[in-house]
Amino acid sequence: MTGSLDRRGFLRGLGGVLGCSVAAHPMLTTVTMAGANGGRPLGDHRLIVIILRGAMDGLDVVQPQGDADYAALRPTLLNPQASDLDGFFRLHPAMGDLMPLWNKGQLGFVHATSTPYRNKRSHFVGQDMLEAGTGMDVPLNQVKDGWLNRLLQTQKGLTSETAYSIGQVAMPLLEGPAEVRNWSPETTLMLTPQARLLFDRVYESDPLFHAASQEAMELADAGNSDMEMMAADPSQMAGLKVQDVEQLVDYAAGKLRQDARIAAFSMSGWDTHRGQAGGLSKSLARLQYAILRLQTGLGANVWDKTVLLAMTEFGRTARENGTAGTDHGTGGVMVMAGGALNGGKIYGDWPGLSDANLYEGRDLMPTTDVRAWAAHTIHGLYGIDQNILENTVFPGLQMGKDPRILL
Repeated sequence: MTGSLDRRGFLRGLGGVLGCSVAAHPMLTTVTMAGANGGRPLGDHRLIVIILRGAMDGLDVVQPQGDADYAALRPTLLNPQASDLDGFFRLHPAMGDLMPLWNKGQLGFVHATSTPYRNKRSHFVGQDMLEAGTGMDVPLNQVKDGWLNRLLQTQKGLTSETAYSIGQVAMPLLEGPAEVRNWSPETTLMLTPQARLLFDRVYESDPLFHAASQEAMELADAGNSDMEMMAADPSQMAGLKVQDVEQLVDYAAGKLRQDARIAAFSMSGWDTHRGQAGGLSKSLARLQYAILRLQTGLGANVWDKTVLLAMTEFGRTARENGTAGTDHGTGGVMVMAGGALNGGKIYGDWPGLSDANLYEGRDLMPTTDVRAWAAHTIHGLYGIDQNILENTVFPGLQMGKDPRILL
């Protein structure tokens, strides 16, 4: 075992040794952040990527009620309370509090988009391909890093403080040679001044563990400080409270207000085979809450330089099933938000929902590659050359014409 793995294991084990407080976050996996220190090679913009694990039903989130075939496909899921977006598409009621962002041009969607993954509709393979950022021509077992990590690898001047991994489950999106520091939002290190002094003395003679202990205390202090600051004025975030999102989002916002430039995390709970109306509403409420809390936590100055992309491994079937749910599909929706977004728009080419237009007679036909939207976002935020994006970050991608999704 290498020194870095020993240190990681040591940091994970601090909770048991020192009496850390633990809170469960069942719908969250890993958060990773990349920062720009010493010259800020990524500039001053921020990118937030949220992986929605479980295949979010884009046809329910952004409902094409203007399509003549939609009502027949979704008799129980058709929602008259959905908010009108553009006269054709309507937004699920559980996301209704985001309408002010839509009206300000700070919320947008890409419909009928997907990774190159087709046919088998496996969550595991779909998520792996989404996070690898490759096409069907590259076997996933040969991909050793994720597309956000490859983006970091193209940048010079990023220090060991550049990337943060938060959570106990690794995200392939950020795996790779680019260094990632670790902090778990499930564990808060609680030490009295006397305990800190004793802890420091115990490991003083061991360079490896002394450095790891200092890193643990620094990250704990930073996380506690960020959360205390966000909790100081609860009136800033009126309405729905989603406790399992707050700690993670608050820590992310705190880092992004400082040197971090890229943050990525995942949310689960999107696999709606039955009783979709209730289950999807809860998941969308969490996503809405995360977006609004990020906006508040970042503050207007940073939010105006931020783009958030929320993407899922694939969509769901066009027809609802016999248990008022939907099964694994193909084309789906990507959610976009942020002050740097050219929002208030539904991007992508709408294929229609007639039987002839459905993919394999059952799914929304994907008309764009979700990787292209991410690539254009990165290009617009950081000025990364198109050749690098198409050959290194997203190997084999053809980005196509710039859709101008940024201001």
